[in-house]
Amino acid sequence: MGFSLSLLAGAGLFLSAVLGYSAASPVTEHSPESEVAILTKIQITVGAEKVAATIEDNQTSRDFVALLPLTLEMEDFHGTEKISDLPGRLSTEGAPSGYAPTEGDITYYAPWGNLAIFYRDFSHSKGLIRLGQLDSGSELFKQGGGLKATIERAE
Repeated sequence: MGFSLSLLAGAGLFLSAVLGYSAASPVTEHSPESEVAILTKIQITVGAEKVAATIEDNQTSRDFVALLPLTLEMEDFHGTEKISDLPGRLSTEGAPSGYAPTEGDITYYAPWGNLAIFYRDFSHSKGLIRLGQLDSGSELFKQGGGLKATIERAE
């Protein structure tokens, strides 16, 4: 009986130690919400026209959104995009080395420090970082010459 009592007491101590350890250990739960990107809605106004756009969640995009609101004089570049200098450089931390833009893409061209809104697809460009996408209205940027655009967070 002494042996079984010792065995029972030993098992009890072992279980207490295991349960005590697991209770003291932090539980890390994987949450799908932690992987959901936070997208920012913006509005671009050109004359009386308003265009909605969605900005992605990356460091370059967050730096861009922090500059808003902006009013920019945008010039046509190669019949493909409207471009404008930004008031400051954006972070390129974690950004890919280049990107092949498609119609409606809002991008940052790191070598020049400018914003580019594409109204035609273009080939892969080193230093180009995608910020987001026009939700519609890319035809507004197809007009010849320059334009004045006000970019702000959507309400």
